[in-house]
Amino acid sequence: MASENIEKYRANAEIYKGHDVCKQKIIEFQAELGFPTGILRLKDIIEFGYNRQAGFAWILQKEKTEHRFKKLGTTVSYDTEITTLAEHHKMAKITGIKSKEFLIWVATSDMYISDPASGKINFKTYTGLGRTLPVSGFLLEDEQEEKRRKEVSWAYM
Repeated sequence: MASENIEKYRANAEIYKGHDVCKQKIIEFQAELGFPTGILRLKDIIEFGYNRQAGFAWILQKEKTEHRFKKLGTTVSYDTEITTLAEHHKMAKITGIKSKEFLIWVATSDMYISDPASGKINFKTYTGLGRTLPVSGFLLEDEQEEKRRKEVSWAYM
């Protein structure tokens, strides 16, 4: 089921099984890297593994998932196996994630945040083309609500 790449990094990895545990660990993983915690919207997660020493992470889910980021107007497809080399503010050599651009699916190779203060996240394809989107479009709903409350409270000060 898992690719050779996953098997290569499995020995020294933290491995979690079961949807609820994996979902929480993936949220923690995204936050640890400095990414918005809603960027990986997955269902029926089987396994999440992270080899910190090598920076290699993987996610296995039962079936392919699509998620529409309404705020951004973007649809993203997550394959049954997702892998990446991860470091702070960067996920490189991504496999298993595609976005729909002008009626065609485009594979995402890298995600990175060059300047956290800018509130922007950059996406790159294997062909070198890229796109920059606001980080706020990838926040989980409770984070978005908290952000709105803070903005409202500042407005009344």
